[in-house]
Amino acid sequence: MDLKEFFATYPKVALGFSGGVDSSYLLYAAKKCGADIKPYYVKGKFQAEFELQDAMEVARFVGADNMTILHVEPLEDERVVANDAMRCYYCKCNVFGAIKEQAAKDGYDVIIDGTNASDDLNDRAGSIALREMKVLSPLRMSGITKTAIRLLSKEAGLMTWDKPAYACLATRIPTGMPVTEELLEKVEKAESELMSLGYRDFRVRVLGNAAKLQLKPEQMAKLMGERYLVLYVLEQYFDEVYLDLKDR
Repeated sequence: MDLKEFFATYPKVALGFSGGVDSSYLLYAAKKCGADIKPYYVKGKFQAEFELQDAMEVARFVGADNMTILHVEPLEDERVVANDAMRCYYCKCNVFGAIKEQAAKDGYDVIIDGTNASDDLNDRAGSIALREMKVLSPLRMSGITKTAIRLLSKEAGLMTWDKPAYACLATRIPTGMPVTEELLEKVEKAESELMSLGYRDFRVRVLGNAAKLQLKPEQMAKLMGERYLVLYVLEQYFDEVYLDLKDR
C-alpha cells in the first residue's frame, strides 16, 4: 500500500502532529492526495516552544488551516512523573487519548501518526500505546524510510526536510529520576541557548546536578573553539558540565 492507496482507503483522518520531519511530510502528502486531514498538536511541558512554532509554520505552508492545539500536561500524571521504563507508554496514552477524544467530537474516527519504516518499534513503550489505541502509521505501512522522507520533503519545499530529530524534553532525564518542571525548564533553556549559537542535532542530558552534552562529531571542532562560552551557558543551569565523546 502506498500513500495514495492509504488515503483512498482512509480519506478522512486526524493526525497526531509534532511539526517534525515525519508528521510534517505526512500532512503534506495527505493534502496532496486530497484527504480530509485535521492535524492536532499537543502542547505540554515536554515540548520545547520552537516545536509549536515549527508546526504552525508547516501547517500554514501546506494549507492546513484547521490545525488544533490541545493542551495536555504530562506532569499531572504521577506515573509519568515517576519516570520508570513505561513513562512513554503512559504519556502516549494521555496524548493520543486527548487527540482521539477531540477528533471524535470533530467528526474524525481514524487517527494516524508519523511513525516511519526506519523506526525500530521493538520493545518501545510508546509504540505499544499506539497499537493498543489503534493509531495507524501510513509512512510505515507504505515502507517509507526516514531517508526517503527527507528527500521527498526537500522536493516538496518543506522547511523540515533537514530538521534534526528532537525527542521530547523528558528523554534528557534518566529513567528512575523524577521528572520535574524545574528540570525540564533547565534543559529547554540550555538547549535553546546552544541552538542560538549554531549547534544542531545535540542533547543536554541530566546527570544529577550535572549536564552531559552530546554532539555530532562534525560539531566538536566548533565546540573546542568556543568551549568557555558553552561552559558559561550550561553552568547557568547545571553545577557541572561533561562532554560525551561517544559517536551518537
